[in-house]
Amino acid sequence: MSPAPNEPESKVPEPPVPASAPPAPEQRRTDRTLLAILAVIAMLVVVSVIVVFTRGRPALVAENTPAGVVQRYSAAVIDGDEAAADAYLTDAAGSRCSGPFEPAETGNLRVTLVATTERPASADVRVLITVSTGGGPFGSAEDQIDDAFDLVKTGGKWLIRGAPWQLTLCRNTEGT
Repeated sequence: MSPAPNEPESKVPEPPVPASAPPAPEQRRTDRTLLAILAVIAMLVVVSVIVVFTRGRPALVAENTPAGVVQRYSAAVIDGDEAAADAYLTDAAGSRCSGPFEPAETGNLRVTLVATTERPASADVRVLITVSTGGGPFGSAEDQIDDAFDLVKTGGKWLIRGAPWQLTLCRNTEGT
């Protein structure tokens, strides 16, 4: 029987859902999607960390080329290995310094090859030297210097005749 036209329809309250009721199918699907997205993000973070920590030094250029000599010399200077760096210098190159000489701080240098001009007896290797300075309220600052190494071929071997001042190695004979 239907209710009278002026009589309000009685509403039957729905029974309360118990707390232990299983979630609706839509909620389970959403939970699985969210878990899948979180798993993918976690996997990407792990892969990124592995890539960052396993990157080594750049590949070495052949040592019998001007760029290879500059690469090895620069790495030796930055690492503080004066004996190894000195092996890539002409006799005159390390003796050009006068007076007491304090080497430049090399812990914050990055050297990037720009170009090489090779001639039969000499070569120029242009590099970009990036100097990072300490933090500050806006982070680290970087200065970039475009400079060149001057090389000569002596006895079939490339040697550095002149280097940018940030990577100059002097045989400091005063006081020793």
